[in-house]
Amino acid sequence: MGTTAKVEPQRIPSWVRDVIAGLSVTLILIPQSLAYADLAGVPAHYGLYAAMLPPIAAAVFASSPYLQTGPVATTSLLAYGALAPLAEVRSAEWIALAALLALTVGIIRLLLGMVRAGWVAYLMSHPVLTGFMAAAAILIVAAQLPTALGTGVAGGSLLGAAVWSLVHPAAWEPESLVLAAATVALILGGTRVHRLFPGVLLAVVIGFLFSTLTSYQGPTVGRLPSGLPPFSLSLPWGSLPQLLLPGLVIAFVGFAEAASISRTYATQERQSWSPDREFVSQGVANLAAGISGGFPVGGSFARTSVNRMVGARTRWSGAVTGLGVLLFLPVASVLAPLPRAVLAAIVIAAVARLIDWRRLVSLLQHSLPQAAVAWATFLLTLALAPRIDEAIMVGVVLAIVVHLWRELRMLVRSRYEDGSLYLIPEGVLFFASAPGLHQALLWELAAHPSASRLTIDLSELGRIDQPGAEVLQAVIAEATSTGLETRLVGIPDHARRILTNVLGPDSPLLRPDSGAQQRHP
Repeated sequence: MGTTAKVEPQRIPSWVRDVIAGLSVTLILIPQSLAYADLAGVPAHYGLYAAMLPPIAAAVFASSPYLQTGPVATTSLLAYGALAPLAEVRSAEWIALAALLALTVGIIRLLLGMVRAGWVAYLMSHPVLTGFMAAAAILIVAAQLPTALGTGVAGGSLLGAAVWSLVHPAAWEPESLVLAAATVALILGGTRVHRLFPGVLLAVVIGFLFSTLTSYQGPTVGRLPSGLPPFSLSLPWGSLPQLLLPGLVIAFVGFAEAASISRTYATQERQSWSPDREFVSQGVANLAAGISGGFPVGGSFARTSVNRMVGARTRWSGAVTGLGVLLFLPVASVLAPLPRAVLAAIVIAAVARLIDWRRLVSLLQHSLPQAAVAWATFLLTLALAPRIDEAIMVGVVLAIVVHLWRELRMLVRSRYEDGSLYLIPEGVLFFASAPGLHQALLWELAAHPSASRLTIDLSELGRIDQPGAEVLQAVIAEATSTGLETRLVGIPDHARRILTNVLGPDSPLLRPDSGAQQRHP
């Protein structure tokens, strides 16, 4: 009997997978870029400009093989908030300022990457991001509701226009409402069918066909210029000082999502990932957006997930995505009949996942100080809109204050047994928190005047620095001067070196046996 050789299917080359994945993302990016342009306050076709060169530029330097760069919701909203005090929405000045803001963000990120300061990506407090992202998602939904409901409300605050639209159902436009609801259902419901369900693409096709085959009278995308963007550096450079702080906020907050996505996938696949390189890639992407008339861009969680699941193998899939948008530009006008209600619903579906109520509630259960930071950032973001960059800065300051408060707060447990007084400091012992140990000694001596022995147990000490050790030395000296037999026990290894420098290598307090004592001479 002969044997039949097993024929292995031919392995698909990596470049083919990258092309398929990149073009698949292009089909999502094109309608999303139009929607996010509206969110950023610029005409829809500028979203295509921001989706063309930035993915190509980012691919050259990217560290993650999957990260997809382009217009994203939170960065677009931050851009809107930064420009709102400076110009009229969709005016020529606004458009030029948006490009200048992209250049500002790009330069900041590029410099951070070049000086290898990628570690700052880990410094953005999770409570601040949690509170901001939830509030930003609400604001983004609020900004899109008038369009999705067809009320046509313009001007005023984002929340005010949304509330007016919700409480005036008589003003709703039925066709826009149905299109928006169908779009959200296709995108969110489709993911339950399969993670690669083309909900965005189907929604665009359905909306386009509905608009062209019926007498739809609602607002549409309108005329989209064909051809390449206006490459120029003739920008309002005099406004640069007013854009520095918003640019810094966007550079950090917008990078947080890209960093989170890249780290997650790198960990899952046990690959290396460099935040420095990613800062550079996101920097050059924003520089590309700025010189091509776009607005600030970032890494997209949803598009990156699709890119990976479709089969991308290298960072060049992002370049394919940008080239796909470039090839689409000459025929972009075909999307003119697309209802804006569909674009609004695409944005609403995209940001729905950002409202993480469970995380906000869980912080209340596990850490009241961190919960205070998250909820304060959440409320400030809603209250200060559209200047949400200011809310983030306040949130960062609050996070620093909470951290310093926790560092300053030296908890000293104590007990008294048969003439022996025990002090057990917990936390970080440094120059600012050390007075808490001294104060605890004074309280306990006043409460137990008959004490003859003092034991300071350092086993719960998280960290100690040189000034903290010197304060501890002063506390010991003061205790022994009152006649107390003093000893140190439970000295951690990390504290022994510093205490040796301060107390001296021959100090009996540092002997391994717990009975080492220092007596009043």
